[in-house]
Amino acid sequence: MNFLAQAGTGVNIGEQFGSPFGQTKTLGDLVSLVLSSAFVLSGLLVLFLFIFAGFQIVTGAGQNNPEATAKGKKAATSAAIGFAVIFMAYWIIRIIEFITGQTFVTGLFFG
Repeated sequence: MNFLAQAGTGVNIGEQFGSPFGQTKTLGDLVSLVLSSAFVLSGLLVLFLFIFAGFQIVTGAGQNNPEATAKGKKAATSAAIGFAVIFMAYWIIRIIEFITGQTFVTGLFFG
């Protein structure tokens, strides 16, 4: 109950926990937050696409269904191309950061 009573004391949660929310930020900080979140979300999407493709390949092969296996292979190829695009975009941004001396991608997974 004491914690609830202290809720209105004006504790800056952003500073206390290192959160970007609740702090005055610039447009560049917003772009950095969006970029780092986009990389994380796209990486998770590629992971799930790889899992889906593998499941589809295995079930298609188990049912002796060449069409389902071909769809799974196509999904795996698409996931690999997506991973390559994400990987290249990340490293292009890192090269631009190195050249300009600015930091664009920050957050939990990026330093």
